[in-house]
Parts: sequence; C-alpha cells; structure tokens
Amino acid sequence: MSALAFTQTDQARRIGEDERARILADPGFGQYYTDFMAHASWREACGWDRGEVVPFGPLYLSPAAAVLHYGQEIFEGLKAFRHADGSVWTFRPERNAERLQRSARRLALPELPTEAFLDSLRAVVTADEPWVPEATSEESLYLRPFMFASEEFLGVRAAHAVEYYVIASPAGPYFPRGVQPLVVWITDEYARAGAGGTGAAKCGGNYASSLLGKREAAEHGADEILFLDSETHTSIDELSGMNVFAITADGRLLTPALTGSILEGVTRESILRLAADRGLEPLEQKLEMSEILAQLGSGEITEMFACGTAAVINPIGEFRAHGGSWRVGDGGSGEITLALRQELTDIQYGRVPDRHGWLTRLV
Repeated sequence: MSALAFTQTDQARRIGEDERARILADPGFGQYYTDFMAHASWREACGWDRGEVVPFGPLYLSPAAAVLHYGQEIFEGLKAFRHADGSVWTFRPERNAERLQRSARRLALPELPTEAFLDSLRAVVTADEPWVPEATSEESLYLRPFMFASEEFLGVRAAHAVEYYVIASPAGPYFPRGVQPLVVWITDEYARAGAGGTGAAKCGGNYASSLLGKREAAEHGADEILFLDSETHTSIDELSGMNVFAITADGRLLTPALTGSILEGVTRESILRLAADRGLEPLEQKLEMSEILAQLGSGEITEMFACGTAAVINPIGEFRAHGGSWRVGDGGSGEITLALRQELTDIQYGRVPDRHGWLTRLV
C-alpha cells in the first residue's frame, strides 16, 4: 500500500439502478459518469495528502486558479474490463503511472507515486463496480486520471497547490461507426506539437491544438486528422489522439520513432510486442509522408491503422489531402490489423492467457 490511501467517505449512490442499466445499454463514449471519483491534494509545504473517494460532482475552483490561465494540467486514459468470472481488470496501468509522472515533470507538476496511482484506480473501480459493463460485450469502464494547478495565483511559476482526480465513464466504441476504416485528412497547415515542446506529455494543450485541424478534416469528409512534423511538414507525427502504423507486403510493421513531439502510447508499445510475437518485424523510424503515399500506390504498404486506449486499433482506409486521395490496400479493414486488434482485446478481456503479465486486477 502507498502512503497516500484513498478511502471512501460517502456510500450513497447518485444514480439509481434502473437509470444505470439504461445508460449501460448504450453508453456511447464520454457521455455519462459514475457515482464516485477519487481525489487527492498536493501542497508544496507538505506533499500529497487527503486521499479520498467522494461523490462525482462539480469542483470548486477560483477564477484565479493557475490552470485556467497557464494550462498547467495533465491527464491519463485507461480502461477497466469485466472478465467472465465477474472480476475487473485493467491493462498495463503501471505504464500509465509512469507516463503521468513524465508528463508531470514536463509541466512542472508534482509526481504521483505509482502505487498511489494504482490505489486510486482500485478505489474508484471498487466504489463504482456496478458500472463496469458485462463481459459479453467489448464495452468497458473508461478511467480518466487528471491533475491540475489549483493555486489562486496569477504569477507565472509552477503552482504550489495541485489537485488530482480520477473520474470514470462507461464506454462503448470511440468512433460512432465502430471498427470501420477511417478516412484521414493530411493537414499541410497545422502542427500538433513542436521540437522541445510538450508533444510527449499527455496534456490538454496538445489536444486543444489539434481541434482546428479536426475541424478542417471534417470539412473534407474525413474522420481524423494526420499531423506532420512541425519543422518540415514532411514526416508523420500522429493523429489528434492516436499513434499511426503501416504494414508492408514483406511483413514489416512501421511506426514513427519517438521524437519528443509524439506521445508514447501504451497501446503503441503493446502492439510492437504483439507484432513481433506473430512474426512481423517492428521498425520505429522516421516515416516520410511522400514515401508512404508512394508505397500505398505501389502496393508495398498493404494496411495502415491508428491506435490508442480509447479506440484500441482502428484501420485506416483512405488518406486525403489538397493534392488528392490515396486508398490503403483495398480500402477495407485489413486482415493483420483486425487480427492484432482481436488479440489485444482478447488479452484485455481475459479471453486468452496474459502471457506478458500485462493485466492488473482491480476488483
């Protein structure tokens, strides 16, 4: 156990059983929230204290809170999965804890110890266990830990008061169409992050910078936006919230090397391991967009997909840009892409052995 323990202070549920059942029948993504949330405070003078599980509800925040003016905020995303025996597990949470710590260092926020992070997840899922969907579906309970500067101060420096929360939301497919090939717009105007910036941190500013690009993509009939590097606008970085992979006809799995402006995804890392297990050659390298498009045309690249915690793995069927459009393979989902997705979700839901030791039981 960590020194920062999360204890439940209120047992009363805010949502009745019938209403919860109605929500779980069609949860969508990010639309509904559970009964409870975890909370801890940090103060420069005394560190972390006051771990608790409290009813989900509005936060009290001063209009002068530093996060509202300087964006000192980070977050994580992971899922809780119901297994056939009724137990509830999560996937590689220690990697999320480590990434939260890296993000905290980059945003000048205090690091939350790994065991405290895990305890906060256990506490919320224990309190909200009825909200975890049944094992018969591929739905899950999405967990959103986040941390922000709450100090009431307008000077530009790292805050001396910080809050940490974990909220939870029952989740269905991230994309409304489900696992269908995405149309991806390649922007030549916007960048998600730059060298020396916060691209490798999971902070709200990176996602805010993607929103105008996502609007541009929608205007061209695309589901997602692909950002290129900020210096030359020639090599692939990532989508608005997902890493990118390509599969070649000769069995290579290509993904952009981590440059400091690309988020180090837990799903990305897991796919590299699973791909090697099935005989693919994982390669992390600079991917020039022009070369990728040429390889799509020649058939050297047969499949492409995007991945992340929320969407898991989603095939890419077409790229669009001001210069034209390029179909990926036959425009369908891709056999290897779907096989990787099936294997990953089978591990997460306990349908196959967890040979890499990636699962952690929460309840």
